[in-house]
Amino acid sequence: MSKVRVDEDIRPLSEFRAGVASFVKHVHETRRPMVLTQRGRGVAVLMDVHEFELMQKRLEILEDIYRAEEQLAAGEGVPHREARARVLKGLGR
Repeated sequence: MSKVRVDEDIRPLSEFRAGVASFVKHVHETRRPMVLTQRGRGVAVLMDVHEFELMQKRLEILEDIYRAEEQLAAGEGVPHREARARVLKGLGR
């Protein structure tokens, strides 16, 4: 996902209400999220569906890594040699 460009991608909610279609088109074309503000504070983020799905996949992977690190820290890991032997055995080698 591309980074937010402050000069283009932070817009007031009132502008969004007035031109929803153009905002959706902008987000789709640039693949950048748009931050919507109300009274000068961020209240919502509008983003392309494809970019959102990619972000969800990345988060799932990061959560798996985090969980694995916690398991290793708790001593629940399996040494590489043993894990390799299990995988190879499962493959019938």
